[in-house]
Amino acid sequence: MKKYIGVALFTIAAFGQVMAQNAYVSPTRATISTRLFEVVSDGGSYDAETLCRELEERFEVYNRLFRFSKDALSSQLKVIAFTDKALYDEYVKTKLGSTRDGAVYLHYNQVDKRELVVHRGSAEEQRMLPHQAFIQYLRAFIPYPPTWMREGFAIYFNTLKYDKETRELRYEENLSWLETVKSLGNQHPSLEQVFLADVKGAPEYFQPISWAVVSFFLNNGGSGDYFRSLTDAFKVLDANKSAGDNAQAVLQELVGFTTLENITNDYNSYIASRKTFAELVQTGQDSYTQKNWTEAENFFLMALYQKPTHYAPYYYLGLLAYEQKNYDLAERYYRSAVQYGADQALVSYALGINAATAGRTDDAITFLQEAARISPERYRERVDSIIIRLR
Repeated sequence: MKKYIGVALFTIAAFGQVMAQNAYVSPTRATISTRLFEVVSDGGSYDAETLCRELEERFEVYNRLFRFSKDALSSQLKVIAFTDKALYDEYVKTKLGSTRDGAVYLHYNQVDKRELVVHRGSAEEQRMLPHQAFIQYLRAFIPYPPTWMREGFAIYFNTLKYDKETRELRYEENLSWLETVKSLGNQHPSLEQVFLADVKGAPEYFQPISWAVVSFFLNNGGSGDYFRSLTDAFKVLDANKSAGDNAQAVLQELVGFTTLENITNDYNSYIASRKTFAELVQTGQDSYTQKNWTEAENFFLMALYQKPTHYAPYYYLGLLAYEQKNYDLAERYYRSAVQYGADQALVSYALGINAATAGRTDDAITFLQEAARISPERYRERVDSIIIRLR
């Protein structure tokens, strides 16, 4: 997913005084204030601006789906960022009594005390910030949403990544829980248990199933307009009601056009039909071995859609293009495979064979020699034999 969103002008001011609620003062502490966010960072103005820009981008993506009115916000969403782990841990511990890695959203009934706390530059930030940023967004409008909705969407959006250089968000579908959900069988709790977890208690495997339910509705799984029923359910969420009351209202809305039994049957069919990335690649390889080029291409393209920055689909799509004598396209796929981390010796060898078959002898020799240089034990003998024939 690529987005280009105009971002509001930023007002930057260095902090010269202690924040009212903590004593962690840095000479580089700065704040960024926009209509939606107030971001404070001890990493200075640039870091505060960068984080604020990312959060505004995320907010816009979320709101394209939920369509909450920004006028409903009584105050800005507050964010505090620490570049120092010790200060981050100490601050979070004073609030929660324990630490949280990467990022954590702190929710209170008192609106002006709510805040997202971020450990900038940590490895865990990349995993936790997307999750916690969504929760902050949702609870800014609906303080107590159904838990399955809160957790399911947080996981769904967890692979929405921000590129600081291009200032763009890119989405790779999060299927980390798919294998777990597919393996549950008879252990899978009923959807009613999931929808009413705030009333009856959360069942086992609640988080992965919450993600699966969200994926089902957003991908319009099975028969019926499930996406429409989900977005209609957003309209019954009430900022003044408990999570239990909201959960019951949402369930009543969801079954307004069909039965829970139908939803369950369509959900089960949807989950059974979904393949993990590994399954798609393996099925594509099987089709390739059987020389079913069209089927193989479809599976590799689906794998590419799931993980557009993984080298495997590009490499196999290169092999398919080669088999279909589309040598220019094959080379482009091979080069993309290298860009995303493929075995460089393997791909150099493939590029060499591709160029040789296309009649580009000089290029072929260059690629083949590169493969032999990188991995002589695998390719030196084969490469020498091929080059002799080419010359």
